[in-house]
Amino acid sequence: MKPILNFDREKHWEHIYDTKALNEVSWYQETPDTSLKLITNANLPKSVKILDVGGGDSLLVDHLLRLGYQNITVLDISQKAIDRAKERLGVLASKVTWIVEDITIFKTSQQYDLWHDRAVFHFLTSEHDVQAYKSALNHILTEDGKAIIGTFSESGPAKCSGIEIKQYSDTSLKNTFSPDLLATSCAFFDHNTPFNTKQNFVFCSFKKSTNNL
Repeated sequence: MKPILNFDREKHWEHIYDTKALNEVSWYQETPDTSLKLITNANLPKSVKILDVGGGDSLLVDHLLRLGYQNITVLDISQKAIDRAKERLGVLASKVTWIVEDITIFKTSQQYDLWHDRAVFHFLTSEHDVQAYKSALNHILTEDGKAIIGTFSESGPAKCSGIEIKQYSDTSLKNTFSPDLLATSCAFFDHNTPFNTKQNFVFCSFKKSTNNL
């Protein structure tokens, strides 16, 4: 799969969020059950620092706040998506850290205990972007940190929002992040879109490999 030359990711996603309502995108979930289950199964205290990569105006942050998580950061390439999420949350938005940035160029001295990504990584189809994502993850994740990454599976769509994506099996997703991260579990889930279609995802939970500490 060849990446699109001169593709402006920021412009593309700003247009998507500027023209479609919250429930008019295929990834919309009123309750993000899979992500919530995997986050709670990580058995981390509610004070952990969570980075939701590509969180946009997803409702995940709403649910995490209700569950009592205290240190949530939402990162997205789209300012429009972040603005919509902040407007929806109202006064609760002040309890969240918001970052507008492309994860492949994101730099910070901050570290996080839990990295969550539902459906960002599969949009990175060039080796350069994959390596940049992995570098950011390895730098940002604490030594005992955990990561949850979900992508379209090999049975899922080949495109999303007009863009070709990279499909993963459980094995290929594990191998992509090895040896820096060790996969502790992987599972497949069907996502029911607002358009009455199904998208098959593979989610893997990872932890930092002790061999690299």
